[in-house]
Amino acid sequence: MNTMLTKWTAGAAAALVLTGGAVFAADKTLDIGVSDALTGGAAVYGLPQANAVKMAAAEINAAGGIAVGGDTYMLNVIAYDDKANPTEASNAVRKLIDRDGVKFILGFCCSGATGAVASFIENEDAVMLVGNAAERSITTREIPNLVRTRPPADYTGAAAGTFVADKGHKRVAVLGALDVGFYASYVDAFEVELNKAGGEIISREAFSLKDRDMSPQLTKIREQQPDAILVVGYVEPAAFVYRQAVELGIDVPRYGFTSGSEEQFLRVASSEQMEGVWDLRPTELTLLSASDNGIAYHKNYSDTYGIAPSPSSPYAYDQTYALKDAIEAAGTVDDTQAVAAALRELAVPDEVVMQYLPVDGTMFDVNGQAYTSNGAFQWQSGNWVFVQDLPSDAAAYSAFLSTID
Repeated sequence: MNTMLTKWTAGAAAALVLTGGAVFAADKTLDIGVSDALTGGAAVYGLPQANAVKMAAAEINAAGGIAVGGDTYMLNVIAYDDKANPTEASNAVRKLIDRDGVKFILGFCCSGATGAVASFIENEDAVMLVGNAAERSITTREIPNLVRTRPPADYTGAAAGTFVADKGHKRVAVLGALDVGFYASYVDAFEVELNKAGGEIISREAFSLKDRDMSPQLTKIREQQPDAILVVGYVEPAAFVYRQAVELGIDVPRYGFTSGSEEQFLRVASSEQMEGVWDLRPTELTLLSASDNGIAYHKNYSDTYGIAPSPSSPYAYDQTYALKDAIEAAGTVDDTQAVAAALRELAVPDEVVMQYLPVDGTMFDVNGQAYTSNGAFQWQSGNWVFVQDLPSDAAAYSAFLSTID
């Protein structure tokens, strides 16, 4: 852990040096924290998020920092590995707040760890900005000092169910991490829309996030003769499913809810085995369909870290720019309540990568929830290619979210 922290501190210091004259004009430093999965299976989401915060902080510093009154603040990132574990995440955030004096905490790729921190953050003099974690309950708790950039899983699951039904599929087999709440909620919302069109889920087979041999579940599915398969889970086990389905001769369309870059999938499956797979998810970063901001982000990230960014990593990058704008709007780095309130009134920043759908003109709704469009992505000749938008009614979902205790 000390090594990781040293690397991040050194990286932030280097970013300050690179700003040249601006660093000497600045008279203050603002520490911001990151709690995310930097190791373990969830690091495919967490480490890219942490890198994205670091990169955004360096960009903000290079552009002159954050202006508050007559002061200019340069950002210093302090990051801890929460291993996507609730206890580790709670400990990491306690260290950031109690030992490091951090008031603004970003990252949070995974729902279990995020939920643990959300359970106590309202009582802290801090602001929590959640990224990739998709459990719906994170933004149904009416926590005034918490916002999230990624929409809840069921918001996307309903759109995915409509898309698969429109493809004419009537018998869908599900295979995934069904003991994980946000994956289960995605499937439940998917099923509702599939049923409306006369389709059904004919089986639900589960795997754990550490499983790599999916042949027993896939053999059962093959015997049931589905006309499509839906896979929900982390990148690596999902990739094993896609590979082993081909190896077992299951020749039906494969749909997923996974995210993940091409490089991450190709560590497990060949491009030929991935060909034709769909990923039905929020409209995240895919180079072939990115905006100008997304193309620049992809290049900068690749140049900085020597690897392409994961599609979901900009959630954390966008957090950092939202925080910058909110601090400047609030005119303080000390009054966290004022900054939290400014986040709820914030227009979508110009620098963001994801395609947000404002509700009542703001990036975050009354629940602290942001919304992106949903998209259908397909693996074509070695790349995730954006094919089409999925139905995305942010205002209607926001109203629904506000009714949940």
